[in-house]
Order: sequence, then structure tokens, then C-alpha cells
Amino acid sequence: MNIVLHEPEIPANTGNIGRTCVATGTSLHLIEPLGFRLDEKSLKRAGLDYWQNLDVHVYSNYEDFLQKNPGAKIYMATTKAHQLYTEVSYEPDCFIMFGKESAGIPEEILVDHEETCVRIPMNENIRSLNLSNSVAVVLYEALRQNDFSHMQLSGELHRLHWK
Repeated sequence: MNIVLHEPEIPANTGNIGRTCVATGTSLHLIEPLGFRLDEKSLKRAGLDYWQNLDVHVYSNYEDFLQKNPGAKIYMATTKAHQLYTEVSYEPDCFIMFGKESAGIPEEILVDHEETCVRIPMNENIRSLNLSNSVAVVLYEALRQNDFSHMQLSGELHRLHWK
């Protein structure tokens, strides 16, 4: 799986998303301009000590991303989509794109991808969910559809044992 952030603005969100990507074996793709530097302390703090394990790719703009990922199947998360994120079938190598916190994915990009735009349902009196929460919701649905491939599916207690 691949998560794409188009011009993210808040380092703590990107740090949290980076940690989620490490935990799920997902690559993170960042499309510039970024609203922060990749060496910012707040970015690393949100990602804790996992950031060095992150498979991260940075692109100068959307066209650079497309050029370096030819033929990529891209789902675009937007509050403007007709279909829900649970109504599509995610391929194991697909890309799921999210826009910047203040504006989402530009409509100039969305208009050419209507069939792969997905939305998370929510009450109409709220603009959107937090970016890192939105990524987690959609990513885990995509991973569930792919049987959580390559992920640990059971856990153990630290000091005691399950009965």
C-alpha cells in the first residue's frame, strides 16, 4: 500500500501518518510544497522513533509524482466524492491520496479522477476529519480488504498470558 500526501501543512499530522505507515508496512509519498521541513522536531516527535524506518518518497509536485509512478492506481480521499471509501476494492499496490489540511486535493486534480474519489461519511456540519485520522480510517479498510497481508494478526500480553 501507498499513502500520498499532497502538500501537507502540519508536521504533527505527517509524523502521525508516518508512524501509521511504519506500523502497516506502507510507503509514504509526500508531494511538495510541504508546510514544514522534514527535519523538524515536531515531525519526528509525532513519528516517535519510527521515522528512520519509514519508506518515504518526496516529489517536487504532482506531475513529478505521476512521472515517477507511471500507471499507478490512485484513490483520492475527498469530502466531495460520490462513493464511500468502503465501496471500492483496493489493490495491494494502490496509492491513496489525501490533500492538505486547509483545502484538500485541488479540484483540478479531482475532476479527472471522479471514479476513484472516495469519502468518509460524517455529519454535514463538519468540514472534515483530522488528516491523520482520515488516513488511518481509509488505510485500514484497504488493508482489511487485502487480509492484512504481511501484518501481525495476534498479540500477547507483556507479563501474563491469555487463558
